[in-house]
Amino acid sequence: MATVEKKPIPLEFEQPLAILAQNMEALEKQLSDNPELEGDLERMQDQYNSLKRSLYSNLRPIDHLAIARHPQRPYTRDYFSTWDPGWVELHGDRKGVDDGAMVGALLEIDGIKMVAVGTQKGRTLRDKQHCNFGMPQPEGYRKALRLFHHANKFHLPILCLIDTPGAYPGLTAEEHNQSQAIAENLMELAGVTVPVVAAVTGEGGSGGALAIGVANRILMLEHSVYSVITPEGCASILWRSNDKVSEACQAMKMTAKEILQLGVIDQVISEPLGGAHHDYQTAAENLKKAIVAQMTELLKLTPEQVRKDRQDKFRRFGSFR
Repeated sequence: MATVEKKPIPLEFEQPLAILAQNMEALEKQLSDNPELEGDLERMQDQYNSLKRSLYSNLRPIDHLAIARHPQRPYTRDYFSTWDPGWVELHGDRKGVDDGAMVGALLEIDGIKMVAVGTQKGRTLRDKQHCNFGMPQPEGYRKALRLFHHANKFHLPILCLIDTPGAYPGLTAEEHNQSQAIAENLMELAGVTVPVVAAVTGEGGSGGALAIGVANRILMLEHSVYSVITPEGCASILWRSNDKVSEACQAMKMTAKEILQLGVIDQVISEPLGGAHHDYQTAAENLKKAIVAQMTELLKLTPEQVRKDRQDKFRRFGSFR
């Protein structure tokens, strides 16, 4: 599995922690000449741990967004490689294009063989350009659609990992029928007779996320976000100002706990303190356990029960008495 070699980049709200960490590093360098400073270092470490717990127990929605977008956060390929080092990548939409923003795979998790798709953002500049910064084009959604058909034909459950700001909004995407590609995915996913589990691992943005998110069970990592539009887009429409992004995050109810309360998702999965980018292995293990548990229960249902379960789930959204 790919690992982050550098220390996690501190986010804006983590600056007090970064300052404390720098002070501790400076103090450690002086220990060899002055062992009496060891007590001060221990007290500073306790202060650091206490402040970190306090910060992460009082996060604002915009802070969750910052963690969800952290450049060192694990992506789809990282999870696949951890769960199944021998996973097989499936390429192309069979019409001539292989969209790097959408990864397709055959993998096995705890004995469950499945077809998996997920969005990929990329880390280096070249990777980001290849993956279009995690924004799939129509060809990416058609690749996912091909794999949904493959899974349904061979009776394999489907896993979808979502981490995208949204579908690519450029001219080429519109020319290649982006809206139709997303609509076809929504329709086909609603009708497959194999279990579908989706997990939002970072950003879940707009129809670009929903196109691989029509699932029997929808999971979200603790610091991930799920929304109908990016906060920046919302702020520009409602307030015509980029200065209102924090207010947009608050109003949109986009954090995992808020969406769980709305009944849109089924489970929030805990992350290591500080976010998944601090400990890839623990984050992947927590997510794997949740996926396996949900898949195991769904595999007990008949094909028709699986389809009815999924369709009933989405029909209940927004219902009231």
